[in-house]
Amino acid sequence: MAEEYKERQGKSIVLIDGVCHLCQGLVRFIVPRDPRANFMFASLQSEAAKELLRAGSLPGNQLNTVVLVENGSYYTESAAVLRIARRLRFPWPLAYVFILVPKPLRNALYRLVARNRYRWFGRDEQCLLPSPDLKRRFL
Repeated sequence: MAEEYKERQGKSIVLIDGVCHLCQGLVRFIVPRDPRANFMFASLQSEAAKELLRAGSLPGNQLNTVVLVENGSYYTESAAVLRIARRLRFPWPLAYVFILVPKPLRNALYRLVARNRYRWFGRDEQCLLPSPDLKRRFL
């Protein structure tokens, strides 16, 4: 079943915490900057995401990170965010230069934000309900 979701029509898949306002904001940020619709999305709480996580040998309770499934590889934390930025419309690919920052330092900052995201940005009781035009990009 995970193969059914992997790279659906050559698209990369972004898995987000569906109740997190910051994560929902990430989706709202990506969509207008991704005119070719290279990215599809799924809530980490969904069955589709659980299948993908299992296929990538990642824990099913992986709610503290964005996960990017791209070309059969799985990226988490800062690597996922930077790889997403790299494929957005200019000027966002310039942010990929931060890949040169040592991974432990990048991920320490990422984890600080992840730990505090509900307190700083809020959360919903249920997952994001996408608008009809955005719904076609969700698994």
